[in-house]
Amino acid sequence: MSTKLSVNINKIATLRNARGGNVPNLLQVAKDIQKFGAQGITIHPRPDERHIRYQDSRDLRPVVYTEFNIEGNPQHNFIDLVLECKPEQVTLVPDAIGAITSSAGWDTIKNKAYLTEVITEFKRNGIRTSIFVDPILRMVEGAKATGTDRIELYTEEFAHQYSLGNENGIDAYTDAAILANAIGLGINAGHDLSLDNIKFFKDNIPGLLEVSIGHALISEALYLGLDNVVNMYLQKLK
Repeated sequence: MSTKLSVNINKIATLRNARGGNVPNLLQVAKDIQKFGAQGITIHPRPDERHIRYQDSRDLRPVVYTEFNIEGNPQHNFIDLVLECKPEQVTLVPDAIGAITSSAGWDTIKNKAYLTEVITEFKRNGIRTSIFVDPILRMVEGAKATGTDRIELYTEEFAHQYSLGNENGIDAYTDAAILANAIGLGINAGHDLSLDNIKFFKDNIPGLLEVSIGHALISEALYLGLDNVVNMYLQKLK
């Protein structure tokens, strides 16, 4: 089974915002990434709009014809944006206001009532839901109890261990995936996945449906070209 590639274009927006104006053109990049073969576009708007702006989400909606995935902390403004744009998927991430990047998955047990309420509203509007979780079995079970369709495994620790040569760092992720499959949860993954580690990760995660990759992919594209890098990922995900 091939795993789908959703490209996070936050870094394109960061580069645009650094200079002002509209270079690089975020919408054109999204079109090109899909033309190059990626099966989705991911964005993660934050309250300070330091990269993706809320208006970008609205502008991208008619442009993304593959899968539109909007990530973020489900605060009121974010919920309203998602309900307005109606992406194919929303990924709920517990990032704090001002966080540089996501740094942990949900405590799905402590936040069960809150997550269930938000997920119910999104699903009522026909939006597939995914919850960002660490590879902890009780958190996977807790995710199932919220009614979510999928989980997204937070892969920073795997990537760190793999970079040190510790292939056993995949074990907790494999166990989490086996459990998710058994209880009927779809599996996505993201954070610090790269050309160096993506094939090993994919080969050891049964039922991996989708990966969301941004920082590494855009960085690799500076050397190798965006079209080339997208297709290198697609080959490794087959």
